Amino acid sequence: MRAVSRLTHLRQGFDGQAAARRGSRAIPVAIMILTALTDFSGCAGPHYVLSRPLDLATAVAPAASVTRNVLLVSIDGLRPDAIDRFAAPTLQRLMREGSYSLSARTIMPSTTLPAHTSMLSGEPPDQHGVLWNNVTSAKTDVVEFSTVFSVARAHGYRTAAFFSKAKFSPLQRPGTLDYSQAPGGWFGRWSSERTVHDVQVHLQSERPNVLFVHLSDPDQAGHSSGWMSDAYGSAVQATDTALGQLLAAAEEAYGAGNYSVLVTADHGGHGYGHGTSDARDVTIPWIVWGRGVNARSLEDVSIDTIDTAPTVLWLLGVEAPESWDGEPVVEAFGPPAPTAAD
Repeated sequence: MRAVSRLTHLRQGFDGQAAARRGSRAIPVAIMILTALTDFSGCAGPHYVLSRPLDLATAVAPAASVTRNVLLVSIDGLRPDAIDRFAAPTLQRLMREGSYSLSARTIMPSTTLPAHTSMLSGEPPDQHGVLWNNVTSAKTDVVEFSTVFSVARAHGYRTAAFFSKAKFSPLQRPGTLDYSQAPGGWFGRWSSERTVHDVQVHLQSERPNVLFVHLSDPDQAGHSSGWMSDAYGSAVQATDTALGQLLAAAEEAYGAGNYSVLVTADHGGHGYGHGTSDARDVTIPWIVWGRGVNARSLEDVSIDTIDTAPTVLWLLGVEAPESWDGEPVVEAFGPPAPTAAD
């Protein structure tokens, strides 16, 4: 098992990936990584990462953007057909008022950490190299490649991530996130209700420009009771309720019309698992709503999970790294056209 410190560390350093960006300058940061006492499993408790506030004088700010605030939500294990099957009203409203595809595709292997890494890095697994899917088999403590967080922060945007599984800790790279949290233990998990409550508390005092929220309940129910079972349906409905609460908190924090939302999933599932090339495993929803979004179906547009991070950056007026394979899904947006940054 990879070592996780029980102590509080204070590191001084630079975001090397931001420095590698074309035309970008490294941003000095002070990172405080806080971990609780070890739990019964022998691994560290909840993992929190804090960074010193950005020095905006050193950031390369975009000249124009569609929005200054993006909320990216991943609902772990959400099959597209579950939205209507279990009558998830929040998701249905976002689809009705925004742009959506119920035939977007995730990567292979269609498992949680590799898929989320592709979602947040714009790269397929053979490029980012994250093929493991749990704490015990992790190949590194933190990833060293560019993510949507590192690129956005290099351009002066504040970032935050609320991960609800312990396996996400390698994505909590120091210097890329103003704030992030993940549960501890080998297989630690937090409910959607707990995660959204933590976001609500955070938004009472902070205004991250890029806010990532991971909700885990459908995946948990799929593994324990089966995808599309009654228990899975209840988990989808509970997560949809939590999503509604999250949107209400975002509305209060950013103001109506001042943010964009992208909701997707890492994978689907069938039977009691996922990870195969079966369409039920690799087909995912991809929904955008809010500022700059057209109301239309995107079923005629080919969308992959690696297009998610480039789309977030495009909304913020930031060019994605050349190394990324993903492309922004511009068909979902405009008018209004990008305007000068607020």
